[in-house]
Amino acid sequence: MSSDLTAPAAPPASAPVSPRLGEPLPDRLLDAAERLTREELREHQLGLLQATLRHAYDNVELYRRKFDEAGVKPGDCHTLEDLARFPFTTKADLRDTYPFGMFAVPMDQVRRVHASSGTTGRPTVVGYTENDISMWADVVARSIRAAGGRPGHKIHVSYGYGLFTGGLGAHYGAERAGCTVIPASGGMTARQVQIIQDFKPEIIMVTPSYMLTLLDEFERQGIDPRTSSLKVGIFGAEPWTEEMRREIEERMDIHAVDIYGLSEVIGPGVAQECVETKDGLHVWEDHFYPEVVDPLTDEVLPDGDNGELVFTSLTKEALPIIRYRTRDLTRLLPGTARPAFRRIEKITGRCDDMIILRGVNVFPSQIEEIILRTPAVAPHFTIQLSRRGRMDHMTVRAEARPGATPEQRDAAAAAIGKGVKDGVGVTVAVEIVDPETLERSVGKIRRVKDLRGQ
Repeated sequence: MSSDLTAPAAPPASAPVSPRLGEPLPDRLLDAAERLTREELREHQLGLLQATLRHAYDNVELYRRKFDEAGVKPGDCHTLEDLARFPFTTKADLRDTYPFGMFAVPMDQVRRVHASSGTTGRPTVVGYTENDISMWADVVARSIRAAGGRPGHKIHVSYGYGLFTGGLGAHYGAERAGCTVIPASGGMTARQVQIIQDFKPEIIMVTPSYMLTLLDEFERQGIDPRTSSLKVGIFGAEPWTEEMRREIEERMDIHAVDIYGLSEVIGPGVAQECVETKDGLHVWEDHFYPEVVDPLTDEVLPDGDNGELVFTSLTKEALPIIRYRTRDLTRLLPGTARPAFRRIEKITGRCDDMIILRGVNVFPSQIEEIILRTPAVAPHFTIQLSRRGRMDHMTVRAEARPGATPEQRDAAAAAIGKGVKDGVGVTVAVEIVDPETLERSVGKIRRVKDLRGQ
């Protein structure tokens, strides 16, 4: 199942560190797949897709049953477009086969398991063979190079370690890229700032919401974040907006780039934004085949149309995934910095994050955009949903920036309310609370508190 397009060997530790961020990656650091033409990549994908479908059908009972019920066999895939004939995989499928029912290899070939938090039900469990772990390190290393990382850079990893894929995924990829890892994990925010000041990493890998928490801590300690050693932030694990990118880049004086992944597909490293363009995430299509479908009709949409992102793995052994519905909303676009690989736009919403308020579809990212462009408020907010009589009600609570006057707070509340009404189409209540009042994130942030069923 492994690809024959291998990553370049990491240069020796004595190789010079390039300080020139924002420039195209030198050809010597591109791997074989990054040099393919679009036509060569598609030919490569088809062979891997056919092998993956056969591997899943032969070794996973759920896939054998779903394929048979849909009236398709692995041999029916003659073109990449034939994948649309095959059934989807959902998070419910992984939960129904908990814990190891989706594994396609014997347990003695599984070298690691990861799992989701399981906060909304049974966790989804994923497994990795030795080859899977190596491939995962390759795609994260490729992502780090695309973000501006070079051998010899120090990378501060603030993603959580453990069953969550973020910490170990970033860790192994950074080592594969020839970098020095600082495995900080999450939490102990004051200590993390001290470590950054003392160890002087060039790169940080963390959720964007926790990066804001770190920025606040820098300032609380009287340190100008712009004077730190950090040059690049690789942010993922949750949706974030262009306004948040600007907030982080201006306050920290770094390049803020996006990384995408989810445990069911591999973990971080499925797609990466290139630092020289910052125009969306290039999908590493030699390992993960993307589709965008209409979330209501399930129809495959042409490139350029917005819909739900779906992934099929091409090289995974322990847990091949066929047409996995991510619930993330985006569109596919042509490649730029990596012409062979299509891009996905920055994901700022999910099907299951959508709030229906009095018949209007609302995404937390829409509220975030409005808050981040409002003076006198910090980028920390929550959304509370309640019911008053028969009507749903939304309250947005946002923190004031230190030093904001009562008049500035009132003006900010009015501006946010007007922005939501004009831009989203619903009326909401807005509360401006004192600085450092709202709970800070140390991992994936949870913006919405729904009290309507209470």
